[in-house]
Amino acid sequence: MWVLVRNSQMTANMPARAIDTATIAFGLVSIPIKIYSTSEPSHEIHFNLIHEGCGERLKQQYICPRHGEVERSDMAKGYELTKGNFVEFSKDELKALEAVANDEVAIREFVPAVAIDPIYVERTYFLGPGKGGERAYRLLRDALESAELVGVASYAARGKEYVVMVRPFEDGLAMHQLRYPDEIKSWSEVPIGRLAKPASSELALAGQIIEQLRHETFDPTQYTDEVKDRVRKMIAKKAKGGEIVAPPEAPKPVVTDLMEALKASLAGEGRAPADDTDSKRSRAKNGHARARSGSAKKSSRGHAHGKARASRPAARPHVARSRATRSASKRAHR
Repeated sequence: MWVLVRNSQMTANMPARAIDTATIAFGLVSIPIKIYSTSEPSHEIHFNLIHEGCGERLKQQYICPRHGEVERSDMAKGYELTKGNFVEFSKDELKALEAVANDEVAIREFVPAVAIDPIYVERTYFLGPGKGGERAYRLLRDALESAELVGVASYAARGKEYVVMVRPFEDGLAMHQLRYPDEIKSWSEVPIGRLAKPASSELALAGQIIEQLRHETFDPTQYTDEVKDRVRKMIAKKAKGGEIVAPPEAPKPVVTDLMEALKASLAGEGRAPADDTDSKRSRAKNGHARARSGSAKKSSRGHAHGKARASRPAARPHVARSRATRSASKRAHR
């Protein structure tokens, strides 16, 4: 028999939240149930990718080799037939292929628990009784335990169809999502070769060692994740020692009234920096000197043009980059 244990750190005053609802059906009996996750995400440790030395979290981008960055609205799903050759599916086509969710765990057969090898188990969920189904829920749980059987059922949800196993667990039920046979590698693919048969004396000695380590029950609390403990200690040490790499706060844009912004622009608060203006004036003077060798009319126009160029604000770097990026994108599309 398989054994699952409750998380000893779960507190009674924080009940689990159901992730889905369904109905167990066997014969003419229908039992409303609630489905719960068996994992405890708060006890897991996850690292994020950040910029070394900066501390800013990195963002994921999707890049097309031909056209550069792709927005999510322009993404589609495809199946790779051969290397680099895909069959594209639209969202409507994928929707039509999905299984129709009926929220029913339809039990097809009952088998001994040992008849299903653990290699078939992919995920595990807790099942609780739904509103009005407490009595039938308890009946199914006790009947399975008495018969030492588990139920095998089909279940459609989230556009997919699953095969699941329902079995007694403590004072309730657990549901195991099973893999399909074609999703499991064949044992014949494992290259173990031909193994020599052990001698009887060797078997006897191995049996004695096994007997010394034999227990009638499994106590998972004696096993701890030492790597996770070391990581937690290191995290605590770095946090206590002030070694936290935090990105500098980005300056928040000041929200101003449109009229006020326009008035400030007219008052000259949005002028270009002095160094850029001096450069513009120097180029304007050179242009004016060249213009004096021509006619007076042309000189006048050159003088006015030089003043206009000197009064223009310097081009913003990010605008220039944006134009260059658009030009590159157009060339790529051609």
